[in-house]
Amino acid sequence: MNDAHIHHVGKTHAQDGEIPPGTVYTCPMHPDIRADGPGRCPQCRMELVPILFEGNPQTPPSGHHGEHAAPAPPVPASGTVYTCPMHPEVRQDHPGHCPKCGMLLEPLLPDGEEGETRELQDFARRFGWTLPLTIVVTLLAMLGHRFSGLGNTTESWLALLLSLPVVLWAGQPFFVRGMQSVAHRNPNMWTLIGLGTGAAFIYSVAATMVPQWFPASFRSTGYVAVYFEAADVIISLTLLGQILELRARSQTSAAIKSLLGLAPRTARRVLIDGREEDIPLAEVCVGDRLRVRPGEKIPVDGTVLEGSSAVDESMLTGESLPVSKRKDDPLIGATLNTSGAMLMEAEQVGDQTVLAQIVQMVAAAQRSKAPMQRMADAVAGYFVMGVILLAVATLFAWGLFGPQPGWLYGLLNAVAVLIIACPCALGLATPMSIMVATGRAAAQGVLFRDAAAIELMCRVDTVVVDKTGTLTEGRPAFRQVIAAPGWSVADILGLAASLDQGSEHPLANAIIQAAREQDLSLQPVDEFDSSSGIGVSGRIAGRALLLGNQTFLQQQGVVLHDDLSAIAEGFRSHGASIVHLAVDRELAGMLVVADPVKASTPAALASLKHAGIDVVMATGDGWTTAKAIGAELGIAVVHGEVGPGDKLTIVEQLQAEGRIVAMAGDGINDAPALAQADVGIAMGTGTDVAMHSAQITLVKGDLRGIAVARALSVATVRNMRQNLMFALLYNALGIPVAAGVLYPYSGVLLSPMIAALAMSLSSVSVVANALRLRVGQR
Repeated sequence: MNDAHIHHVGKTHAQDGEIPPGTVYTCPMHPDIRADGPGRCPQCRMELVPILFEGNPQTPPSGHHGEHAAPAPPVPASGTVYTCPMHPEVRQDHPGHCPKCGMLLEPLLPDGEEGETRELQDFARRFGWTLPLTIVVTLLAMLGHRFSGLGNTTESWLALLLSLPVVLWAGQPFFVRGMQSVAHRNPNMWTLIGLGTGAAFIYSVAATMVPQWFPASFRSTGYVAVYFEAADVIISLTLLGQILELRARSQTSAAIKSLLGLAPRTARRVLIDGREEDIPLAEVCVGDRLRVRPGEKIPVDGTVLEGSSAVDESMLTGESLPVSKRKDDPLIGATLNTSGAMLMEAEQVGDQTVLAQIVQMVAAAQRSKAPMQRMADAVAGYFVMGVILLAVATLFAWGLFGPQPGWLYGLLNAVAVLIIACPCALGLATPMSIMVATGRAAAQGVLFRDAAAIELMCRVDTVVVDKTGTLTEGRPAFRQVIAAPGWSVADILGLAASLDQGSEHPLANAIIQAAREQDLSLQPVDEFDSSSGIGVSGRIAGRALLLGNQTFLQQQGVVLHDDLSAIAEGFRSHGASIVHLAVDRELAGMLVVADPVKASTPAALASLKHAGIDVVMATGDGWTTAKAIGAELGIAVVHGEVGPGDKLTIVEQLQAEGRIVAMAGDGINDAPALAQADVGIAMGTGTDVAMHSAQITLVKGDLRGIAVARALSVATVRNMRQNLMFALLYNALGIPVAAGVLYPYSGVLLSPMIAALAMSLSSVSVVANALRLRVGQR
């Protein structure tokens, strides 16, 4: 299909008033999207429009995507990516099973709906229907000889018939996973379970159907013994273990589901003709006008068009006081409109909203692999092969050298070795801890990007912090202007505010706000340029302007006045920031801006020092201001007048000294240092660039979150080590017992059924230990 000869058409056909059959639909914003019927774009949720080949009758489009006189029914979301909970590197565009571990793949993001997963429902159904059969077969094996008239042959055939649904239906997922593990050359726990139960079942079927094939040494009581109950019990116990594990794992997604639950289900859209309609949240498109009434949640991210209100943003910022909103102010989806009614325009919808991005970060972190887990995965692969070899050795050792019936003992012990050595506990040891920890951290306003950040955060011994927006409120307040001879206060403030219109720095906002409060008109700026973090430049009415800190102006060759510098130094000594303005390379004046320290900062720094972490401050503010803030907060190492490259250098120097460095910042100028640090920590109240460069985001912008993140990291790593130690110790003790090393001394052999129970309980124990992190236990 040639796009050059395709035209969009409206909802009516020029000749007969209908869209011709077979018409292809596309998205006006994403023309690569094609559908054979009406619906909505899976990327931007815009309504799809028909397209016709050139030459066909057509009608120009009526209206734009904001007009929804007759909305098309929503189409199912496409482009869903499925991944393995335990192997996040496995991804595909359709449901299925993981080729590495056999687990059912699940969407990258949960849908927020409560309820059990398909895999949990399937296992529960198989377990429920076949458990009675397993019990009957087990009782038959234990007590069948007591029933008069029930011979050994009849008992074996009855056990075979009852075991068929247990092994072939209930155990079918395990055999499929076992075969997949062999086909993908990735031996795992299902390889061992498939071999163990398969060997016991096939042996028993053969013993029942063709007992004459077996030598006399297999006839311990006059007939060939069968072990259907072993295969059945192993499968039932494995199903039970999987059910308990899946239910426990579902609790770890509670944080994501609670976040998704913050968003409203519907939105009230205002049509062009003034009519209003309630629509599902998924149908909201960019550019839609939405009515938000008092007591309702903001449906998506956008901007106020009409009205004013107070919005409770505590779910994002942690601030309990509602924030006043009026025309042109930004709105964040899922926050609560407490008072007035507003009309808003949708700007970010779907997975582009702030809430959706937080959910994506939490989900990605829960499925990421810690370095400790990658080591466990590598060990598990070799471990399975070793277990298989040991099981074969057990079979032949008992068959060749054991007491009669040696081959029977060898078969049972080999099956027990295969079952008890299943590395499920080893595979669950670290993922469960990571999943629980990230969920708990999210509930406390700390978002980990990946598992490596959790594992590394406990080793951090130095934190480099920015000042503005990190230690301080980040909302500086303008204090006064210090004018050079020949300049008025109003001229300096007006020029500085005009130039700062293109700056993202918090100090710029304070200057612009002060100019507006004094009704000063702002002039257009040409040739604007930002030296991020230290200054800006541009031309106003043909005059070259420089605005920034002392270092920036000196780099540009501007000579500072000694008398003005002395006045500025007095303000700096009390923690204020000084912004210098030069016009045509001549100093015109200075602006005094103060940024108060956050109320939570002293407590946050005290907790870091108590944990043995050194704090280093690096700020673009002048040295005097930096030292004043450092002295107020008890920070011994202070770097002032530093740019983005300088912060990067500071981090590199600390790393060269052998330090494990975390960098905390909120601005674009912090991004290089955040990326270089061993652990980057971004303030959630800062810029997107900073958050994308960091491994941890503090949603509330509260430095106390660093102490929370470190404490949780320490607890999580300790929990992972406990799980790994438990799993390895369990196998180290269980395998020799299953192989029969105690038999010569005590006559004790480990039944495959007991081995299956121990295997399941080991997995449950690891999961239970990881869940302790939910309540803060370590």
